[in-house]
Amino acid sequence: MKLALLSLSMLLVSADTSLAVEERPNVIIIMSDDQGVGDYGFMGNQVIRTPALDAMHARSGFLSKFYVSPVCAPTRASLMTGRYNYRTRCVDTYLGRAMMDPDEVTLAECLRDAGYQTGIYGKWHMGDNYPMRAMDQGFQDSLVHRGGGIGQPSDPIGAEGKYTDPVLFKNGREVPMKGYCTDIYFDAAMEFISSSTEAGDPFFAYIATNAPHGPFDDVPHKLYEEYRNTDLSSLLVSPLPEKRREEEFDKLARIAAMITNIDENVARLFSRLDELDITKNTIVIYLNDNGPNSMRYVGDMRGMKTHVDDGGIRSPLLFHWPLKVEPGATSSKLCAHIDVFPTILDACNVPIPTSGKIDGRSFLSLLTDEDANWPTRQVVFQAHRGNVPQPLNHFAIHEDPWKLVHPSGFGNERIKGDAKLELYNLEKDPRQLHDVAAVHPEITNRLTKAYEAWFADVSSTREDNFAPPRIVIGTEHETATVLTRQDWRHASGEAWAKESNGDWLLNASDSGKYEFEIILDSDQHPAGTATVAAGNLVDHFEIIAGQQRGHRTTLSLPKGDVNLSIELTLGEKSMGPHQVVVTRL
Repeated sequence: MKLALLSLSMLLVSADTSLAVEERPNVIIIMSDDQGVGDYGFMGNQVIRTPALDAMHARSGFLSKFYVSPVCAPTRASLMTGRYNYRTRCVDTYLGRAMMDPDEVTLAECLRDAGYQTGIYGKWHMGDNYPMRAMDQGFQDSLVHRGGGIGQPSDPIGAEGKYTDPVLFKNGREVPMKGYCTDIYFDAAMEFISSSTEAGDPFFAYIATNAPHGPFDDVPHKLYEEYRNTDLSSLLVSPLPEKRREEEFDKLARIAAMITNIDENVARLFSRLDELDITKNTIVIYLNDNGPNSMRYVGDMRGMKTHVDDGGIRSPLLFHWPLKVEPGATSSKLCAHIDVFPTILDACNVPIPTSGKIDGRSFLSLLTDEDANWPTRQVVFQAHRGNVPQPLNHFAIHEDPWKLVHPSGFGNERIKGDAKLELYNLEKDPRQLHDVAAVHPEITNRLTKAYEAWFADVSSTREDNFAPPRIVIGTEHETATVLTRQDWRHASGEAWAKESNGDWLLNASDSGKYEFEIILDSDQHPAGTATVAAGNLVDHFEIIAGQQRGHRTTLSLPKGDVNLSIELTLGEKSMGPHQVVVTRL
């Protein structure tokens, strides 16, 4: 079905001769990770240096009321599809719930099929295995890390937590790199941009940094030293006890160093566009994926990452397209991540796919037409831990100037008791200090009903709407499938903790013998046993003391769905493996 719909889209593209392929704009989307709405000079931050982004802001279109999700993977799913993430099966950030259904049609697929070269550099975070990788979802050139960030259980063995000289994945192949990760992403993107331009092809480059996401031990050293000797007290939104101030200022110095490093790379990128003489007809978008990863300056708002208050879900959106958008073109209309997909397709004269409902709308006219029609709309943001979203749990619905919110906490899978809804007039009260739900019960009730209708709609997008996607093993697309704790379904222990366990939802592409190599988190362990269960098949074998890799067994799997679980008993402790490599023999 997906291929048929994309083929239809291509027929529509080729039939439309109103804009020749060579006249279509190039597209670059830059999205940072955990950079907050206040982490920019042009947003009032007087400490963190962002001169390149400040200059970009001065010569770009600007959406001043742009929203994203409170955490990363949901924002990425909405950005890539123009759909609310609850339609895409991407409902959380780990434990198998950051995987996006492969049937979703992505921006990369639409542009690829319209004749664009497509490349991604940095963070994908919607599936590390076939058929959910970026390279399976429309990106012809892919240089990414696994999981939700470097420094997580999905890191390649021997390259754990390495922002400097990381091991990345180039079109599915593990490749050791030299340099700092953000610099590497921009270098690779600029090489891709140069080669596409030399070939005369329009391009779409998605640069998604994992900075300034933690861990924070490996940051650009020179910039860190600069910020470590800078007064960062203006970034704090509330006083800290003296014993915590030094630790917090050190963390802020590291975050600031990562942000300024991104800014320096933005400057390098624009220099390359100028050298190639393609700046005029290249769209460059800059945004962040959620609120800041600490409780720090967010302008006249409140909140941080994971919060549904405005400080947790706001991002500036810069839209640089000299050919069509005048410098300083600004809109304060309500826009969101779901709008980027239709806006880019609109700008590139590529039809919207017909495979499913698109929730976003093109905001291009807001930046090109002073009299653009933009009817009042409602936009919803919801994300919390767990397998199945719960109505009213950690959500916000926006309808200018109103915000109805239930900030029940991202970490709570379920709410206890009745939801205490809060209503704010953001025009008068951007810091959300005065709850007026009791003063305006008619607005509270109307927005509550609108939210309930939205939740019922997105929850019924497909059959078994929130079922996790399955990893497909034994294909030519991924001959060795590395399973990590990022995508297992948690069964026992504390999430990613060493003595936790889980199982992987797999689909064997064909019947046959499959080898399973068990990898432990280190070579510091006693001898023990492993129990491997794949459906009704079970095998037991020995784990050799002090050996991290090389523990193998084979099972003959039937074609179709299978759940894989592995239990290690090492001494008196029981746990799951660190990673598993599955290969069809």
